[in-house]
Amino acid sequence: MCRHKTRGRMCPSYVAGLIGPGDRKSVQPMAARDGAVSHDQLHHVVANGVWNTEPLEVALLREADTQTGGEDAWLIIDDTALPKKGRGLVGVTPQYASALGKNANCQTLVSLTLASREVPLIVERCVE
Repeated sequence: MCRHKTRGRMCPSYVAGLIGPGDRKSVQPMAARDGAVSHDQLHHVVANGVWNTEPLEVALLREADTQTGGEDAWLIIDDTALPKKGRGLVGVTPQYASALGKNANCQTLVSLTLASREVPLIVERCVE
């Protein structure tokens, strides 16, 4: 996924920004929290990078099947409305959000979860 040298240096900062502390997960606040990369550098990697995620997805699906698969496993397809502030994000539109019990600006996330009695594993998510 990170074959290019510059992308390889930026990926850890990007992932740390996504999973680390802070409410805002857009590139500018993540770069500011990181301090080692500039907003422009991080934005370039995210916006212009060519990402081949298929090898990673295949490996994750195989591992999910090893951990949770089998005849007693279920593949659960679910849609979730994620409340968002503003309308500038892809797919944000006023729609019903069951978690809020009302219409609100939301993105819709569709997830595939492989689940057994012991453990659920999210195997794919996409924003619709």
